[in-house]
Amino acid sequence: MPPGSRTIEEEGVLNEGMKIVKTGRLCEEKLKAWLNSGKYPARNPDQNIADIRAQIAANENGLQELRKMVEGFSIETVEAYMGHVQNNAEEAVRRVIYRLTDGEFTYLFDDGNAIKVKITIDHNNRDVRIDFMGTSSQLSNNFNDPASVCIAAVLYVFRTLVKSDIPLNAGCLRPLEIVIPDGFLLRSPPPAAIVVGNVETAPYIVDALFGALGVLAASQGTMNNFTFGNADFQYYETTCGGVGAGPGFSGTDAIHTHITNSRITDPEVLEARFPVLLEEFSIRQGSGGNGKFRGGNGVIRKFRFLKDMNVAILSSHRKLPPFGLKGGMPGKCGKNMLIRRDCRVIEVEGQAELNLKNGDIFVIETPGGGGYGRHVPHSPAKNKSST
Repeated sequence: MPPGSRTIEEEGVLNEGMKIVKTGRLCEEKLKAWLNSGKYPARNPDQNIADIRAQIAANENGLQELRKMVEGFSIETVEAYMGHVQNNAEEAVRRVIYRLTDGEFTYLFDDGNAIKVKITIDHNNRDVRIDFMGTSSQLSNNFNDPASVCIAAVLYVFRTLVKSDIPLNAGCLRPLEIVIPDGFLLRSPPPAAIVVGNVETAPYIVDALFGALGVLAASQGTMNNFTFGNADFQYYETTCGGVGAGPGFSGTDAIHTHITNSRITDPEVLEARFPVLLEEFSIRQGSGGNGKFRGGNGVIRKFRFLKDMNVAILSSHRKLPPFGLKGGMPGKCGKNMLIRRDCRVIEVEGQAELNLKNGDIFVIETPGGGGYGRHVPHSPAKNKSST
């Protein structure tokens, strides 16, 4: 997760397709050779191979369960029900379209680049055109996306609008025409750097879509990607923040928002496995935007390092805040800080890589969600005079 990558080659080892299991056996030596190849090889190939073994096992388990279904119900029945699931999802999204209206939204990144989206509703045909024309061109930094990430963000948004409990599947996309022009940051071909696209740009896409639809204020809009390591340890986490408010409800505090959904490491596990102390993990009170319905609060997460480490942060909304809607106020920007062991406090940019010494502290304050609706203060009740 390098903050300063400019091409995809700087973001790890690359392969366009390689057989990793042959006749039931893992091609481990071949995998190790690949992980150790290139100008930027993997730091811990054994850990990567353990992850790949787990993924293979999960796929094998899924394959076995699918075979059991086919044996129990027949391939024709299973394929028919796969079609039924997608048809039902399509109809569920088309029902939602009745409640939607046209809208457009422009959402600025901290560096001034923008995602622009225009949503056009066809109530007669019950379908939607989602046009990203006007979005910034492909960038020289690593906030670019392949089109698949943008499509996944659109799929997520329209699935959240469906109230019924349906599985997430491609049927949800059938009523949607998605226009992503070539050469834009949301359709960036190799060798564009893209490591931040999924974790930082995608949350902006989601919030821009909710803003265009007018249904939800912006959430924290970042995964606050934090990595540290040396020759012996490697660690990566994403940090929770505030959820945007909407019509009839306030945002939730201290949660992974939208497609940033992931689990954070328990403090006890973190401290047992890595040379750090988690000195604070608390709700960042007052960071949610005010409004008729308040945005959720972000968090404060403070690490003290017990060994020298290389640290990197990839984060957004450090300069421009998550927006409020319908008169609601924006959430507070996030903040990154380095506190040296001699007590010097250094503010850190949204994307940065640093060398920390034993005793240094790194602090991440995550953004709050935007508020929804104009806040109207209650007038104090007048005392009635007694007779």
